[in-house]
Amino acid sequence: MDSCDRKFLKIDSDSKQDEVALIIRIAEQDQTALSALYDRYAKVIYTIAYKILNSSEESEEIVLDVFTQVWRIAKNYNFQKGRVDTWLFMLTRSRALDRLRSHARFDKAVAASEDVLKIHSHTDSPEEDVLLQERSSYIKACLAELPQEQRLVLELAYFSGLSHSEIAAKTGISLGTVKTRIRLGLKKLREAIGDEWFNF
Repeated sequence: MDSCDRKFLKIDSDSKQDEVALIIRIAEQDQTALSALYDRYAKVIYTIAYKILNSSEESEEIVLDVFTQVWRIAKNYNFQKGRVDTWLFMLTRSRALDRLRSHARFDKAVAASEDVLKIHSHTDSPEEDVLLQERSSYIKACLAELPQEQRLVLELAYFSGLSHSEIAAKTGISLGTVKTRIRLGLKKLREAIGDEWFNF
């Protein structure tokens, strides 16, 4: 082994020791250490998640989920069982695969909510029936333009009547993510439909 190889190994070893020190500081609730670890690995974690999920939005959520989990469980990290980067990548893969498994539940929930979307309301006026059908078709068309993640939670909330916590339990998504998706979906829907038709 030449001197260049020895120097590289020393740098690599120092880097790994530095990462262990960061985890120890994070376990002590040091936000600066968490920021340093985030800056070092956020892009790599996003790339891994994107390869599994093929979704920018979900991959960004995975990055946040992973570092939120690191903040919570850093005290449980055992440096003797594996390197910090390996631990982070395992957390990322686990979270991403959980999302993939939840997609099967998503599909079933979407199918159920689409059944609910079939409005059979009738009035005594044929003109009002036509207007209701037009409005229903227009709203469904606008919903269809939303990202699937936002469309699902909106349909479950407003057409299936589920609460935010019930949606979280049904889909396996965190409660905070459910609320964020509903808020973003409603904002886009309002922009598409217009206030005069917005009756959620």
